[in-house]
Amino acid sequence: MSLLALSLCLLAADTARHVEIRTAPGEVLDVVLEGERPGTPVVMIPGLFGAAYGFRKVIPLLLARGFHTIVIEPLGIGNSGRPTPADYSLTAQADRVAAVLDTLDTGPAILVAHSTGASIAYRLAYRHPELVRAIVSIEGGPTERAASAAFGRAMRFAPVIQHLGGVELLRYQLYHQLKGASGNTGWITDSVIQGYTAGAAADLGATLRAYRAMAASREPDSLRPHLTEITCPVVLLLGTAHHEGGPKPPEVTLLRHSLRSFSVDSVPGAGHYIFEEQPRAVLDAVVEVAGRAHASP
Repeated sequence: MSLLALSLCLLAADTARHVEIRTAPGEVLDVVLEGERPGTPVVMIPGLFGAAYGFRKVIPLLLARGFHTIVIEPLGIGNSGRPTPADYSLTAQADRVAAVLDTLDTGPAILVAHSTGASIAYRLAYRHPELVRAIVSIEGGPTERAASAAFGRAMRFAPVIQHLGGVELLRYQLYHQLKGASGNTGWITDSVIQGYTAGAAADLGATLRAYRAMAASREPDSLRPHLTEITCPVVLLLGTAHHEGGPKPPEVTLLRHSLRSFSVDSVPGAGHYIFEEQPRAVLDAVVEVAGRAHASP
């Protein structure tokens, strides 16, 4: 059975299935498929420290509304491969997501993307517009780098992290990152930390090498001049609680002035991880952009 035929069979299954899709020699993305076709596909893209696990509360809500879901973990994220050398730019990640969608023959999909994953979605929308029906950005602005400068400086100490604390230090740092980024921290438990770090912990050395490659990556082209080329509806979800992460006000203004169909939905009391704290807000945003996309000429 071909990879495409296998993928389509898995899409028709009632339970979540993982498939590995090769987008280039040595580059394999982990893809989680759930729900039945036909039905509008909703493609979820996690951010830098995310994983398919993070969307576990949203997926049942989407399935109950008749969508079928596809979670694509970018290279170096979750259970996807972590090759070095590799191009970890956001542009390259967008093209890999496009390759996965072509393989699965999804047709135009609604993208739900978190944090830096949203910048992958924006790039996908202008580079491969035939694959994107609409975008729900969860706290994601028009980021121009796969990792922040602060993250790059921290990755200089990657060998020390591996030597001194290993996976436990990584989980400790993630716990504090999630705590600072949340409006309500009650969702952050030991099992959640384990779920988010399972892929990274499987090969910590490869994970840290991939993080360093992300920090060193450079985009072949700036996103900002291309925002006006995005014609699909875009909804930006922003948590109102004081929290770390999320786009800065000038980035939101840039999106508002550049995108043809753009709106901001505020989620009271939520932080950066809206899909964890208030997953129904994500469902509502998907339903909203699905309606706007259907109404568009």
